[in-house]
Amino acid sequence: MVRRATMIKTTTVDNASAKETPHDALVRMLHNTEHVQVVHISIEPGKALRKHITPVDAAFFILEGIATVEIGDESADIETNSLVDSPANIPHRVSNNGKERLSFIVIKTPRPTGKTVIL
Repeated sequence: MVRRATMIKTTTVDNASAKETPHDALVRMLHNTEHVQVVHISIEPGKALRKHITPVDAAFFILEGIATVEIGDESADIETNSLVDSPANIPHRVSNNGKERLSFIVIKTPRPTGKTVIL
């Protein structure tokens, strides 16, 4: 019997390496290929990501808490189990104005090759 390497790769949030960012948040890289980047972000109450511009399309999937999402001139409170589309090159940020920790997944496609601009 020939033993093959497993094709199933898993990563848990607790085991993913923290990524240094200019944001006031815990950012952990879950998946990173040339086609897509998946990041887990946790923001404590009263904290927020700095407003920034990402050079690729992104989607935010809210896992816990309520996110205040600003994209361009619009702002909305987004509840758990909701997905938000964030188009490339539009200023945006996510804030936690609630009393509980906010955690969400960011999916960027394709993986950014240009720099994110902090405003």
